[in-house]
Amino acid sequence: MLKKMAIGTAAILLFFVVVGWLLPSEFKVVRTIRIEAPADIIFKHVKDLKKWQHWGVWFERDPDMQVAYAGPDSSVGMKSTWQSESQGNGEMEIVAIEENQRFIYTLVFPDMGVGSTGELTLRDKEGETVVIWHDYGDVGANPLLHYVAFFMDRMIGEDLQMGLENLKVIAEAEFQQKQ
Repeated sequence: MLKKMAIGTAAILLFFVVVGWLLPSEFKVVRTIRIEAPADIIFKHVKDLKKWQHWGVWFERDPDMQVAYAGPDSSVGMKSTWQSESQGNGEMEIVAIEENQRFIYTLVFPDMGVGSTGELTLRDKEGETVVIWHDYGDVGANPLLHYVAFFMDRMIGEDLQMGLENLKVIAEAEFQQKQ
């Protein structure tokens, strides 16, 4: 009986590993929102990593998150690092900026061995700004991490959307005050 249970358990584990190898290692999560404010108002909240605390959902979930910043403010090379029991530890670095149009960063979660690249793209459209948030990456050859890639949209998609909605509230309120 124990031998059958061991063989059955091994077969199930082998099945999950084989399926993991068949799953893609790459992932891409995309969310979009329309904001009734010009791109320059929105972009200043995006390119300054210190301002992410006002609209990023992870900071809402853990108000005790320890965050540190390094490098030139709101410029390529600026980094934020954080430690959080509930949200994990990580590092984000700005790698490219096209003023009022595109913001690119790298994101690393060293405890999980997973990272990604993120982009926020802003496009003027009929008096509004369309903001598109992409997060994409490759988890490598580990078949167990392929499951992470497969479920990444479900894992972070809602967080990206909620962040965009928070950004919308902030940018539209600021725009209304300026009018």
